Amino acid sequence: MSNLPSNLRYAKSHEWVLDHQDGTVSVGITDHAQEALGDVVFVELPEVGQTLTQGEEFGVIESVKAASDLYSPVTGEVIEVNEALEDAPETVNEAPYEGGWIMKVRLDDKNLDALLDADAYQATLSADD
Repeated sequence: MSNLPSNLRYAKSHEWVLDHQDGTVSVGITDHAQEALGDVVFVELPEVGQTLTQGEEFGVIESVKAASDLYSPVTGEVIEVNEALEDAPETVNEAPYEGGWIMKVRLDDKNLDALLDADAYQATLSADD
């Protein structure tokens, strides 16, 4: 069973969101997603200042097995990207919820109710098995 912190919200496309309670969020991929990908070798980061719409593709994550598109779980402006991933993309595997975050976004809509809580996300994973 994947590690699913209860303080995060989740998208069905396997991204997580950490609400900083100040109108900004951090975004990354779930433990389940990094396990399915295998060893991550490259993360294409979005541009700071880029405006994203929920569900919009914002980058690509590549592993030794596959390349997968990344989709924004929220609508807003990219205010920071995790540049450390350029030199150490494997951080996504090692710490998907800590050092492996991908971007920070200033939300246009602070309502995260469209995202899943940990139990609901786990249920989608169980349904896929």
